[in-house]
Amino acid sequence: MSNTTNNLSAFIWSVADLLRGSYKQSDYGKVILPFTVLRRLDCILEPTKNLVLDEFKKRTHEGVNPMPFLDRITKQTFYNSSPLDMRKVLAEPTHIRTNLLHYINGFSSNIGDIFEKYEFDDQIDKLANADLLYLVSQKFTEIDLHPDRVSNADMGLVFEELIRKFAELSNETAGEHFTPREVIRLMVDLLFFSDSEALQKPGVIRTLYDPTAGTGGMLSIAQEYLAGTNGLNPDAVLVVSGQELNPESYAICKGDMLIKGQDVSNIKFGDTLKNDGHARAKFDYGLSNPPFGVEWKKSEQEVKYEHERLGFAGRFGPGLPRISDGSLLFLLHLISKMREPEKGGGRIAIVLNGSPLFTGGAGSGESEIRKWVIEQDLLEAIIGLPTDMFYNTGISTYIWILSNHKAKERKGKIQLINASEFFQKMRKSLGSKRKELGEGDIEKMVKLYGAFEDNEYSKIFEAREFGYTTITIERPLRDEAGKVVLSTKGKTKGKPQADSHLRDTENVPLKEHVENYFKREVLPHAPDAWIDPEKTKVGYEIPFNRHFYVFKPPRPLSEIDEELKQTTDRILDMIKGLSA
Repeated sequence: MSNTTNNLSAFIWSVADLLRGSYKQSDYGKVILPFTVLRRLDCILEPTKNLVLDEFKKRTHEGVNPMPFLDRITKQTFYNSSPLDMRKVLAEPTHIRTNLLHYINGFSSNIGDIFEKYEFDDQIDKLANADLLYLVSQKFTEIDLHPDRVSNADMGLVFEELIRKFAELSNETAGEHFTPREVIRLMVDLLFFSDSEALQKPGVIRTLYDPTAGTGGMLSIAQEYLAGTNGLNPDAVLVVSGQELNPESYAICKGDMLIKGQDVSNIKFGDTLKNDGHARAKFDYGLSNPPFGVEWKKSEQEVKYEHERLGFAGRFGPGLPRISDGSLLFLLHLISKMREPEKGGGRIAIVLNGSPLFTGGAGSGESEIRKWVIEQDLLEAIIGLPTDMFYNTGISTYIWILSNHKAKERKGKIQLINASEFFQKMRKSLGSKRKELGEGDIEKMVKLYGAFEDNEYSKIFEAREFGYTTITIERPLRDEAGKVVLSTKGKTKGKPQADSHLRDTENVPLKEHVENYFKREVLPHAPDAWIDPEKTKVGYEIPFNRHFYVFKPPRPLSEIDEELKQTTDRILDMIKGLSA
């Protein structure tokens, strides 16, 4: 970050000194972030203010929608029709609350909802009641945030730094809406890796989508990585889109995109599962960190309706997971947004916890989703991250990389990478986050992914190796004399009746023929057994840790005995000391 942006960030942050005592630290962002957005917009619109007011008056008098005319004047996708601006608001200290609200309400509707979702009216009331509204407004009006003075890139860096600072001050919510920057950087590296040559071509345009956008960190870092000043290709254009359910996070995300010159109409508010804000849209890239282990009951009615009525024509055709964890629904949603292979294809990077790897037996919603994803040959790789990487959980997490246009060598294969030991300890923990990824750690993971080789940290599998057939083994019911009881009805009439108490199931690897397995593993132990074909199901699971398990033999008994003897001797010495 340059000296200009450092100084600007410190200046904006100094507003916290005014808030101290009247606001909790964790609430500083509710004032500083919307005021930063407001001042940026105020500076952008200042040069064309009078022209906009004249045009607005003229078009309104004619009964014509003024928006397209005003956008042409501002050369933006927004405007403000109020005769006020920040300086004029300050000119009347006794009416500052009323005038500030009037000014904010003058923004075009595509901007107004940013302040609405911030619940900025409430903050203005709170500041006014604490006699702070004039002081805070004055502080922001003193800085010039016009793009000629502070570029979109620099303004974006300032805003991101403020977002991170407020996330760190509010650890109880940071994990919900804030993904660690270095994790996003790794995901973006992996996402763009196979397209790096194409992405460096002059004038290249790509689209990227995050259905759980939070405060916009993934969108921002992807933009910075590809098309930033020091990015892969500063001449590239990355058009970002997203959707976010939490009102404040949505406001922050939209404000961040606005500050960076992105089209904020691409940022939608609402429940992605219940109401897809980008229906029918397709993207080159998808990025997401959906909530871990969060139930989807609030979206249940709409999701089940789409699954049952639309099937594979909708987003959730393969199946539905148990109500207690909706993360696989976001995976299916992202897959539905992948650009078609014939149009260049799409790639996805998504963070999930361990549950989607193995929860649910054959025939369950989770297994059916895994089955479809793997059989469609969409899954490229899964990278197991270190524990304690996120702010609100210390559990193991995994990055899934998916593509519908795999490289030739990856077709029909899945790569697992164990990166659990690639980290550095943080000097100071932030909530549950005690570890972080250094540049070297990220580089190792990306190299392992790119090399696509079998070694200590990377394993390559045929996709079908993760599939299995669950067979139901039946044994005959016998009477008190030990004679087999025959069925008297239905299609099993005349055949041995199954004893439900002796029923068992076996999982047979897909690569093995069921009958061969049955003859080898079952019949030698139960010659009267048979398979019920109607209960046979195919399932998929990814036992990630099993493939990287290294057996550690127990220590020699002599070593353990010696250690016990030393401990016993120490205890005896302590007792002697107490009785002396």
